[in-house]
Amino acid sequence: MKKSLVILFLYVSIVTAYAQSDAPAMDNNTQIEKWLKDNKVPTLGLGIIEGGKLTQVKVFGDISEGVSAPYNTIFNVASLTKPVTAMVALKLVSSGKWNLDEPLYKYWIDPDIANDPRNKMLTTRLILSHQTGFPNWRRMNEDKKLSFQFDPGTKYQYSGEGLEYLRKALENKFKKSLQQLADELIFQPLKMNDTRYVWNDQIDTKRLALNFDKNGETYETVKSKTPNAADDLLTTIEDYGTFLVSVMHSEGLTKEVFKEMTSHQVESTKGKHFGLGFEIYDFGGGEYALSHGGSDKGVQTIVFILPKTEQGLLIFTNSDTGVSVYEKLLEHYLGEYGTRIFDIETK
Repeated sequence: MKKSLVILFLYVSIVTAYAQSDAPAMDNNTQIEKWLKDNKVPTLGLGIIEGGKLTQVKVFGDISEGVSAPYNTIFNVASLTKPVTAMVALKLVSSGKWNLDEPLYKYWIDPDIANDPRNKMLTTRLILSHQTGFPNWRRMNEDKKLSFQFDPGTKYQYSGEGLEYLRKALENKFKKSLQQLADELIFQPLKMNDTRYVWNDQIDTKRLALNFDKNGETYETVKSKTPNAADDLLTTIEDYGTFLVSVMHSEGLTKEVFKEMTSHQVESTKGKHFGLGFEIYDFGGGEYALSHGGSDKGVQTIVFILPKTEQGLLIFTNSDTGVSVYEKLLEHYLGEYGTRIFDIETK
């Protein structure tokens, strides 16, 4: 269901042959609209963070045939859900209500691994840095049951199951749904009124970006009734950009927790590392970027924030072909850092 950033960027290197030679100047809206059409990307949302503030929100393309996408288009952002869930946990850690290294079996044991003593090794730190030993999703196993593929804490393996495990532990501890916890800790304080884990009648469907395959056919809209800690968050560029700015400024986090979040917890891929909730790109000289991507049927999204330079970029698309726009956008809006990010992913 999810693809790693490596797969995304390797795919970009193939599918952007057109874009590399004929991509428009990014400030010409008409050319961008044409570029999206040529690359079969119905809707593109961009957020630009400069000087530690969300300075630009741009949405291009059509939300449906003949209807231009509004600036507050609502996107399903797939795995960009994970950093939000991570921040819920880290804010609770910062307030002293949750412990980063406390074993989670005290609050939740999945029945599938109840007889495996390694369930006592699972902690929030290992989950947020993808060191659980779980597959991405249990349905990938032949028996469709959750299991350990290696001992927790011994290496990196991206896992949505880990975030869902954390959700159930948090919900059992606090007797609140993840939606309620996120409302209290993130969405309401930041006025992220268009952001939610679950589908309800408050969603303005006239602003919802449908999701498309490479042939322009729509996928069925996901309408989650239960929060998924790893997937299917609904949000806008403005809301998620506001969230990233708050992360950049470590709002609601102690200095110690922010340091843990931005520290190398485990080596991931291509010489990168995972911190807590975000992957880390190191540029040398203390400069770094925090990043996460999302990839589902008809969803390709990615975000970057550079806390030291107070820059950031959000890219939301609603098509399987959305990765075709990544490279030029990175180069244009993040300059040398964008080029270095792309080089890391395609080397």
